[in-house]
Amino acid sequence: MVSLDIGDDSIVTLRFLPPYRDEDERAYLDALAEIGRQERPFALLTVFGGGRGLSQAGEREQALWFKATRAQVGRLCRACAIVRPDASEKTAETFRKLWPFPIIADRNEAVGRAFLLRQLAATS
Repeated sequence: MVSLDIGDDSIVTLRFLPPYRDEDERAYLDALAEIGRQERPFALLTVFGGGRGLSQAGEREQALWFKATRAQVGRLCRACAIVRPDASEKTAETFRKLWPFPIIADRNEAVGRAFLLRQLAATS
């Protein structure tokens, strides 16, 4: 299941969780496109269930999205929290190479959301 929520608190939440369905990859890539179209500052909370990867074509499309939206997302996104079962500092380090904003990776969504709220408060 994939969902995208753009909250009044400026947190954009992308979830990619079980139960997985055939259309999830397309929904995930469409959600990335929507994130790339944001026009106001936001913080990004990604919540992944683990155990499901993208197809080779999906990985390519995701990589092209990162490249195409790097400047826009880098300018507007204030912080990112990556929540997934195997989250580690290494996870965060990988994404810090892609983006200029503060990033954490954690296994707990509440920790990620609290981090984002602190970052938003510090930049407003």
